[in-house]
Amino acid sequence: MLHEELPADVPRLVEKTAEPEEQKMEATLRPSRLHDFVGQDDLKTNLSIFIDAAKGRNEPIEHILLYGNPGLGKTTLAHIIGAEMGAQVRVTSGPALERVGDLAAILSNLSRGDILFIDEIHRMNHNIEEVLYPAMEDFALDLVVGKGPSARTLRLSLEPFTVIGATTRLSLLSAPLRDRFGSTFHLNFYNDDDMTRIIERSANILNMSIDRDSANAIARRARKTPRIANRLLKRVRDVAQIRHDGKLTPAIADEALTLLAIDHLGLDPVDRHLLLTLIDKFNGGPVGLGTLAAATQEETETIEEVYEPYLLQLGFLERTPRGRMATTHAYEHLGKSRIRSDVGTLL
Repeated sequence: MLHEELPADVPRLVEKTAEPEEQKMEATLRPSRLHDFVGQDDLKTNLSIFIDAAKGRNEPIEHILLYGNPGLGKTTLAHIIGAEMGAQVRVTSGPALERVGDLAAILSNLSRGDILFIDEIHRMNHNIEEVLYPAMEDFALDLVVGKGPSARTLRLSLEPFTVIGATTRLSLLSAPLRDRFGSTFHLNFYNDDDMTRIIERSANILNMSIDRDSANAIARRARKTPRIANRLLKRVRDVAQIRHDGKLTPAIADEALTLLAIDHLGLDPVDRHLLLTLIDKFNGGPVGLGTLAAATQEETETIEEVYEPYLLQLGFLERTPRGRMATTHAYEHLGKSRIRSDVGTLL
C-alpha cells in the first residue's frame, strides 16, 4: 500500500487539504487584510483596484472566481475581501448544497453586499447551478411552485450580493457558470522568499522566536504552499520545545523535519515510495496510470490529483502518451542508477 511507511492513523504532513480541526487552527494564522497577505502580488494589485472601485460606487464587488491548488489561500482571500468590503461572509461548499431549497434558503437570507463563499464550487450539481444563474445575473430567485399542469414559476427578488467561488479544478466548471463571474484569479505556488515571510509571520503569531535561516530551512520543505508551511512550523516548534528548551536554529529545524521523514525538497515517504515503485518495478516507465495505481494499491484519481502535481513541478515525473516516467532528476534525488533496458547501459 502507498502509505505503508506511515502509521495508518497519522495524516501526511505535506497533504494540501486540511481536516476540520486543522481549519480552526488555520483561522488563527490567517491574515485578515489584503496588505497582510504575503505573495500573489499581481492578484492583490488587481483585487485592490476592484475593491476600491466597488466601495467608491457603494456597490457589492463583482462575483469572483478563485482557482488554484489546495492550501494556497483561496478561503483566506474570500474572508479578506469580505473584511475589506465590510461585508458578512456566508460559507458553504458545492457538495453541501444537495437540494435547491438549501441554496434558496441561503440566498433569501442574504443582506445587501453580503458575500456567499462557495468552496469546491466545481462539485455543485447541475440543478443547483440552474438556480444560481439568475441569482448571480439578475439577483432573482426562480422557484417552481406546484407540480404537473398546475406548476408555475415564482420569481423572488434578492438583495444585491457577491458570489466568491473557489475551485481546484477550473476545467470542471461549466461554461455558463464561469461566464457569470466578473473576475477570475489564479493563485500560483509561492516563491521561497514569500514562503519564508509567511513562516516568520506565523511564528510571530505563535509567539515563536525564529531567525531567517531557520525560516528558510522550513520554507524549502513546504512545497511552496502556506498550509504545509504552517503545519511544518508547528511540528518543528514541538521538537524545539521538547528536545531543545524551545530554542530554534536551522540545525534544529532540519533535525525536526528529518525526524518527520521529510527531505530537503519536501518529499515524504509517500512521494518516495511512488517514485521507487515506478523505478524499481517498471524500470522508470513509461507505465500506464492504471498499472501504477494497481502496483501501489491506490486510486488513479488519488495519484493523479494528490501525489503527482508536486512531483511534476519538481521535474521528477513526466506524463507521456505511453504513461508515467521517472526523470533523471528523480533517479539522482533517490540515489539510483538509471538502466536503459533497451540498450543495457547505465546512464
